[in-house]
Amino acid sequence: MLLARRRLPHLYVIGEPLFVTFRLQNSLPPNREFSGRLPSGKAFVYMDRLLEEERTGPTYMRMPAVAQVVIASIRKGAPADYRLHTWVVMPNHVHLLLTPNIEPSVALRRLKGSSARQANKLLGLTGQPFWQAKSYDHLVRSRAEFERIENYILQNPVRAGLARSEEEYPWASVFDPGGLKPSAGSSLPHGL
Repeated sequence: MLLARRRLPHLYVIGEPLFVTFRLQNSLPPNREFSGRLPSGKAFVYMDRLLEEERTGPTYMRMPAVAQVVIASIRKGAPADYRLHTWVVMPNHVHLLLTPNIEPSVALRRLKGSSARQANKLLGLTGQPFWQAKSYDHLVRSRAEFERIENYILQNPVRAGLARSEEEYPWASVFDPGGLKPSAGSSLPHGL
């Protein structure tokens, strides 16, 4: 078990599912404060709704070439760094449900670093921050929670009005010809 500290302690367990969200630099309104009175889950949902609205900041992953760079980086980490369950690349953020095989901060640094270098090169923004430094992460504690998060991820483009159904959105694991989304009968990691 690994414990990382930022604003709140982050609990990482190698071999246990982890829900991760990271976003583009400056993709939320400046000086947006999330009330300390909000539980972290509610603060996350509020932040995610703001990201879905795309009112401020870049939306680089609307460009197919940039979205493909991010997807290639996600795939590159599996299966060595993590077992990839479900993912979606939105215009300004990414949701992943994965089970880490190594320290998650190392896996995410590799994924974000590789995709940032390649995307910045495509965009002509070399040397500028691409991703926001901090990510949101949540250790998945039960089978029901795993399934709820998986559905949340796949429905993100539908909620944002980018697709009518999860199968229609091309930048998600459900659309991936490699079949990264586990089938209904597949087993979940370690006792979930």
